[in-house]
Amino acid sequence: MKKIELLAPAGDLEKLKIAVDYGADAVYFGGEMFSLRAGAGNLTVAEISEGVEYAHSRGVKCHMTLNIFAHNEDIQPLRGYLEKIKDIPIDAFIVSDPGVICLLREIIPDAELHLSTQANMTNYVTARFWYDQGIRRLVLARELTLKEIRQVRDEIPEDMELEAFVQGAMCISYSGRCLLSNFMIDRDANRGQCAHPCRWKYKLVEEQRPGEYYPVEEDSRGTYILNSKDLCMLEHIPELAQAGVSSAKIEGRMKSVFYVATIVSAYRRAIDAYYDDPDNYQFDPSWMTELKKASHREFTTGFYFDKPTNEDQNYQTSAYTRDYSFIGMVKAYDSLTCMAVVEQRNKMVLGDEIEVFGPGRDYFTQKLDVLLDEEGEPIEAAPHPQQIVRIKMAQPVAEKYILRKRK
Repeated sequence: MKKIELLAPAGDLEKLKIAVDYGADAVYFGGEMFSLRAGAGNLTVAEISEGVEYAHSRGVKCHMTLNIFAHNEDIQPLRGYLEKIKDIPIDAFIVSDPGVICLLREIIPDAELHLSTQANMTNYVTARFWYDQGIRRLVLARELTLKEIRQVRDEIPEDMELEAFVQGAMCISYSGRCLLSNFMIDRDANRGQCAHPCRWKYKLVEEQRPGEYYPVEEDSRGTYILNSKDLCMLEHIPELAQAGVSSAKIEGRMKSVFYVATIVSAYRRAIDAYYDDPDNYQFDPSWMTELKKASHREFTTGFYFDKPTNEDQNYQTSAYTRDYSFIGMVKAYDSLTCMAVVEQRNKMVLGDEIEVFGPGRDYFTQKLDVLLDEEGEPIEAAPHPQQIVRIKMAQPVAEKYILRKRK
């Protein structure tokens, strides 16, 4: 049985490297133009080259998103952009627009093409059509059940792969094909600029009574009638494998380094445990406990087991649960003195109880009882963003280990 690929988001170069180090089999990223996450840091051409080299040297594949629906004014800039990146050994391009596919075929003839979820691939006849166009992986529409995915798998060529989202935000619209943001504030979701109006608080107004606003539900906290819970399939790796999914995709190119490391770590453990012994696999609840230490909304399994109901919506709030704060990242460690050089990411104070975790290992807990500034002088707190400090560690650590604390 071929192992499911764990595909992680890389919103910028640092997140790409963290995703690689924390166990991703592949990463996906956007350039500064033409992907659907204009708000992410994204990668310059030089950073794409560096990121691909970093990932490939560690056996990790790189997928690049070029999944906008291009307008006329996008064509010549896109052509020029493809000329700039054509010699970078990117493993695959994620696309949705036939015109973009044509340009890729012209400028990078040997490019592997994956069909974006934006193309709304929901049946095996459409899958066969895309196969004939040279597409070798389908990023499935989020609206498919596991039963439907299995049927698609059974009806398509063996060398065509299926990729499915397993974690992250759900869109109220059909596979992201939404016009609300464009209509309300002139930001086009299909060109990477969504303002997420589905997360806003709504009330009802009647046209003859302007200024009189009524909650759609009788609740003083407001009403979020379009606000979906987040997708989470961590507990269902066997079902995904049995449905024929080749790649498990984590949404979140705009999320933090802490989020990427935490979510990738949890899925890495679940996937590895399943393939180590499929017949006797049991889900470990500690994996979910770890996953929830990253910021999250309430969870749903989306469409995988049935059509979502009102139980899959959150009518109370669009806010995230943030029980833990990402306070620092290890930059270096001296095993003789047990001192770590740490870059501060959120305020830490002498005496804090902190948790420390790294790639492929469980976290440990310690008290922050030695805190020094960059020159080695004792300090009481590290309040400044990206301040360099020195911390005595209770256990050995390494570069890119992450420090967190409960709020």
